[in-house]
Amino acid sequence: MPIGPARMPLFDHLGELRMRLVRIVVSLFIAMCVFYMATPTIIQFMCLPVADYLPKGDDGLVVLNVLDVFGSFTIRFKVALWASVVACMPIILWQILAFFLPALKPNERKWFIPTFAVGVFLFIFGTVFCYLFILHPAVQWLTDQAGGFAQILPDAKSWVDVIINFELCFGVAFELPLVVFYLVIFDIVPYKKLRSSWRTVYIVLMVISAMATPDASPVTMLLMFGAMIILYEASLLVARIVLGNRLKKRQEEEAREAAEDAEIAAEWDETKKKAKKKFKEHMDLDD
Repeated sequence: MPIGPARMPLFDHLGELRMRLVRIVVSLFIAMCVFYMATPTIIQFMCLPVADYLPKGDDGLVVLNVLDVFGSFTIRFKVALWASVVACMPIILWQILAFFLPALKPNERKWFIPTFAVGVFLFIFGTVFCYLFILHPAVQWLTDQAGGFAQILPDAKSWVDVIINFELCFGVAFELPLVVFYLVIFDIVPYKKLRSSWRTVYIVLMVISAMATPDASPVTMLLMFGAMIILYEASLLVARIVLGNRLKKRQEEEAREAAEDAEIAAEWDETKKKAKKKFKEHMDLDD
């Protein structure tokens, strides 16, 4: 990763920032051109978990409705943009890290890169979890609400927005372990307090799950709530292991320092004894 010097004139910093922003924008533009052409395939893939609740054409593909003349372009642009952001995320993070790393201390850099890597992994894990386990039961519950009095017309814009919102909500919600881990590691909130206040934390997680899910489905809320509890407990477990290792190293350092102090004290006592012995021998010779 090319990293600039820590100290640079202001205009050099602005020039480097502009260069990295240009690289990000160019990569996004190229990716959008590619994904815009592949938007029909991407939308079919997005709708795959909920295909049972959508009409299909003679070729077996999902058929959605566009209600205005600009709808098709808007949908393709939005889908291409989000696909480009996901595909270009390594490039985006690469440029961000290369710009900010020179300003960090060495002990801060060792946390910075893993934080970004884990954050990206958790976000992707959240979106994959939503795609595989959430979309189908959530849409099933929502479509069942129209039974007996209405027929749902699959508007392309609405369905694409719902799927994207679901994916984003679960991707962001799955960042919880990272937040909890650093709250404990940096001693912002003590581990014992989080562990002893688990009932309060669970209630807060339930409220967050109800607010974060884009639908009013209890199924979606309970699935997110269950996933967040597992992630929360996993983050506490990892934090406890890290704190245990840190305490063990501190105890080893204290024991080593104590041993060194004892060794120095013993050497000093031995030196004093030798000095006294020599002084006594010298006084006996003088007598």
